[in-house]
Amino acid sequence: MAITEPKAVPLDPEEARRLRAIRAERVGRWILPVAIMLLAVWFWDRICVWNEIPRYILPRPGEVLETLYTDAGLLFGSLLTTLRITFLGLLLAVLGGVGLAVLFAQSKWVEMSFFPFAVILQVTPIVAVFPLINIYVDNQTAKLLLCAWIVAFFPILSNTTLGLNSVDRNLVDLFRLNGATRWQELWHLRLPAAMPYFLGGLKIAGGLSLIGAVVAEFVAGSSGQSSGLASRIIEAGYRLNAPRLFAALILISFTGIVIFLMMTLISHLVLRRWHESALKQDR
Repeated sequence: MAITEPKAVPLDPEEARRLRAIRAERVGRWILPVAIMLLAVWFWDRICVWNEIPRYILPRPGEVLETLYTDAGLLFGSLLTTLRITFLGLLLAVLGGVGLAVLFAQSKWVEMSFFPFAVILQVTPIVAVFPLINIYVDNQTAKLLLCAWIVAFFPILSNTTLGLNSVDRNLVDLFRLNGATRWQELWHLRLPAAMPYFLGGLKIAGGLSLIGAVVAEFVAGSSGQSSGLASRIIEAGYRLNAPRLFAALILISFTGIVIFLMMTLISHLVLRRWHESALKQDR
């Protein structure tokens, strides 16, 4: 008996268009930003050539890349110093923000009493606070770390507090009807519900901690071999060494992008199996 192969069912035209649109979007998501960036770099180079701009005012992209290579030891050493302050400040912000948010979730009176102080820290510019930090703190690293923590602390606190307070009231009543303790309710209900909010705050705080570290270095004006990238920018500005200045700026920007991608990856890995924001959906 001959076995006949099943005939391929042709795709519906609307379904085929949808699949083509999805493939085009996936490709365009990477190609378009890269193409626009390359075009911008080309225009940058042409502007320098057409207007004969001196390198100490606006260097060409090739000169910046050459400086990035020749001064790699100095620049990447300063980058490590900045990253150390950035991640230590972020770690302290996570520990302090989550801990205080949990305390706020346990007592409305505590939240009403102390949340305004967190708002004051957030809305006060760090450059205005630093002179006080400079008076009361002797250690240079502690000064920079405190500035990075202040800037990154509030997004973690506010987002986590919002998540802990956004639990479905019916689930809270169910836990209490079954005799769950306050800490069981916190561990099994409130913390999982607050996880997407916390991770959203972590994405924001990651970039802010880098900004806080760089701004603190600018204000502190630290110098020497153990100084960060902001000090290299200040030094390059005084010496009219624009290629090194641009190279340091590119390193800071690239570092911020990498930190954001790291936080996005962490968020995806934590939420991908259970939360709606990370689950793949058919369009």
